[in-house]
Amino acid sequence: MDDHAALLTIDLSALAANWRLLATRAGAAECGAVVKADAYGLGIEAAVPALAKAGCKTFFVAHLSEGIRARSVEPEAAIYILNGLADARLADYRAHRLRPVLGSQADIAFWAAGGAGCEPAALHVDTAMNRLGIRMEEALALVRSQRLADLGIGLTMTHFASAEVPGARDTAAQIAAFTALQNVIQGAGSLNQGVPASLCNSSGHFLEGAPKFQLTRPGYALYGGNPMPHLPNPMQPVIRLEAPIIQIHRVPKGEAVGYNGNWIAARDSRIATISCGYADGFPRNAGNTPSHRGGSAIVAGIECPFAGNVSMDLITLDVTDVPESKVKPGDVATLIGDGLDIDRVGASGKTIGYEILTSLGKRYRRVMKR
Repeated sequence: MDDHAALLTIDLSALAANWRLLATRAGAAECGAVVKADAYGLGIEAAVPALAKAGCKTFFVAHLSEGIRARSVEPEAAIYILNGLADARLADYRAHRLRPVLGSQADIAFWAAGGAGCEPAALHVDTAMNRLGIRMEEALALVRSQRLADLGIGLTMTHFASAEVPGARDTAAQIAAFTALQNVIQGAGSLNQGVPASLCNSSGHFLEGAPKFQLTRPGYALYGGNPMPHLPNPMQPVIRLEAPIIQIHRVPKGEAVGYNGNWIAARDSRIATISCGYADGFPRNAGNTPSHRGGSAIVAGIECPFAGNVSMDLITLDVTDVPESKVKPGDVATLIGDGLDIDRVGASGKTIGYEILTSLGKRYRRVMKR
């Protein structure tokens, strides 16, 4: 065991509880799970079985390699590859029973020609992002003229651009556009009645009036992120990050701490140095400097601000307000947990909680709490 490594605790029971809450919010729709980016940093091999045990039957990843990993631990689930055909490796899709999300006319034509014997794909319709997917007019022409099943397609989907923003105009426009498409698909005389649809991301589960259709795709909220940042977070925290204190030293008033002297002691201070830094995935921009109020850590129940920059392997904390008898080398500082959630940590580092999760470092000692 590396005594210098920070400890990352992953609560798989909280992950499962978050999925169950979202499944309840999904109503009659099936609730899937987005496990791309190595299950947002938690590890596909740990997260997928925990979610499957909770009842999840459909997973979404970004890359073909992630889909193969998910299949290795979950033999029965439906697994979609969000980023498309991955150089058209049809043999891999067939062998591992994976489902590409088709986002272009070229994808559709290639899949229709070569996807025989594969699991049905999804059709991605772009309703606002201009990132992936065919345009609405292309989708309408397609579903009016052809049976999606004949093209090897068994799901239509789109992706919200601003569902977490209250009153966002593009959200209402996306709902209207995708609903109109579904009305055509399910309408009398349609060639494609019965083809399911997927609209809602994490935030969509809490968006008043958002139709759930047949399948939802939560991601961030599963891992403890707040799906509606303007409201209290309904999700349970899933990760906890603690780093050991390796040194405590006194800094007289007026002296600087860290690179470039960006933090000056305003009083005689005690500074604790902890073994964690941006090489561990903690944001460098979380440093506490004259121009930015950065991050903090909990030591002996007291929130202590960072003192100066976040270094590659180290962070310095101002622990002056912690009684000397309550802190010593070998104790731990909590960087995520005890009120310091991933959204707050992200904001302190001029980023978002998503980046905090997906940047979780390889040097951490990882403990899975089941």
